[in-house]
Amino acid sequence: MRRLPAILAALAVAATVAAGCGEGGVAEGAAVSVYVAAPLCRGAERELRQEGGKAGEVEVRAVCLPPTDAGGRADLAVAGANARRATEDSASVAFLEVPGRAAKSSQSIVEAAEIAWVETGSGAAAMRRVLAALGEAGSSVPREAVRDALEG
Repeated sequence: MRRLPAILAALAVAATVAAGCGEGGVAEGAAVSVYVAAPLCRGAERELRQEGGKAGEVEVRAVCLPPTDAGGRADLAVAGANARRATEDSASVAFLEVPGRAAKSSQSIVEAAEIAWVETGSGAAAMRRVLAALGEAGSSVPREAVRDALEG
């Protein structure tokens, strides 16, 4: 039992050092996710493939979402589920959405999680913007870097 305080102290020091190493930076080989509305997915994936699936040293994944239209009408339940899916992913940096009623319902959910929300008609153009923002981020926090770059 005498060793317990020493072990606890060593664990506290290790946790402090480990926490300090990750502050404000991107770990080597880190991966981020870009959530993409179904109609934009083909263009976004093509753009991502052309860039080798990376922005600088960060691996980028396109997550294609289920369609939000059902019989010519917006399915707001699917739109909300898509938005929540993006917010539950700690690696999520952007949400690419097509203009329309479903977009308006996803926007508030995504933005509340401080994820960049981009309304666009071109998945390729939006993915280019995300990749450029990540490339310029350097050692910044990816989610913040993308959000800040795409807000302007």
